Amino acid sequence: MRKSLLALLLLAAASLAQAQVQLRDGYPQRYTVIQGDTLWDIAGKFLSKPWEWPHIWHANPQVANPDFIYPGDTLVLSFAGGQPQISLQRGESRGTIKLSPRARSTPVAEAIPTIPLGSINAFLLANRVVQSPEEFEQAPYIVAGNQERVLSGQGDRIYARGHFDPQHTVYGIFRQGKTYTDPATHEVLGINADNLGGGEVVATEGDIATLSLQSSNAEVRLGDRLFSTEERPVNSFFYPAAPTREVHGTIIDVPRGVTQIGKYDVVTLDRGSRDGLQEGNVLAIYKTGEIVRDRVNGEQVKIPDERAGLLMVFRTYEKLSYGLVLNATRSLAVMDKVANP
Repeated sequence: MRKSLLALLLLAAASLAQAQVQLRDGYPQRYTVIQGDTLWDIAGKFLSKPWEWPHIWHANPQVANPDFIYPGDTLVLSFAGGQPQISLQRGESRGTIKLSPRARSTPVAEAIPTIPLGSINAFLLANRVVQSPEEFEQAPYIVAGNQERVLSGQGDRIYARGHFDPQHTVYGIFRQGKTYTDPATHEVLGINADNLGGGEVVATEGDIATLSLQSSNAEVRLGDRLFSTEERPVNSFFYPAAPTREVHGTIIDVPRGVTQIGKYDVVTLDRGSRDGLQEGNVLAIYKTGEIVRDRVNGEQVKIPDERAGLLMVFRTYEKLSYGLVLNATRSLAVMDKVANP
């Protein structure tokens, strides 16, 4: 009896969720996926709120996982019980099939991505946030270059001093960048570690390690710090969804150094996993209203914040996150706000 009641409640909740989905004006009845499409682009063709795609795609057993959508596949919109759902027709080379749990026979790389990965690859693979100045100070550092060089590059030998874990032989080389603080509380949220390259330990003697500099994207200097590779998965596929908690944050930086933010720019947020953010969460961006002078009574008046875009979080740290701007109706800037969509 209890199981039956639970099943009814879950079914009712699922029906309510579907009923809240809003189809976009002029939505297509059919859409054939082409090379270069992203899941976000496709969801936006059908839905007013693309992050609600699971309500119509997961409702159909044929589309159990968007990893299986490939160029040449056709998505067909239909209605069951008054609710929209998407069915999948495979391209001619694959045939029309029903998806079910099975081993992959095609590389994941061929499936369409959620968002343009080229815009975030550098942040997925190399960028790093260090939680505190103490973490930087305790990390091994470069004390000398080969033949007393002050600057080193790819192929050079470098020498570093500090504690080296024998379990790790490959290290990234970083330089201390911006220190991020909460605009309201001034709490230190993290330090951006600028990636310079990577090296492999080839010998150690006491607290001195000899490394071969295997890659470099900038000149490596004395005093630069070494960190072992982060033990965290590199996600290349995301499931867009609204946060499960209320989130109110601020764009505090644009890592690429631009002052005006637009579509597919990466931004740093002052909210992270401790605030309930997860990779794939979609947030609305609000343009911070200007403060103007009321010409009638002379008072300073703040213009209301205006919704101006959407972003998706693609990497989270405890107190910070990186987000990719998915669309913007006007130019955005540091100190603009973010919140649940």
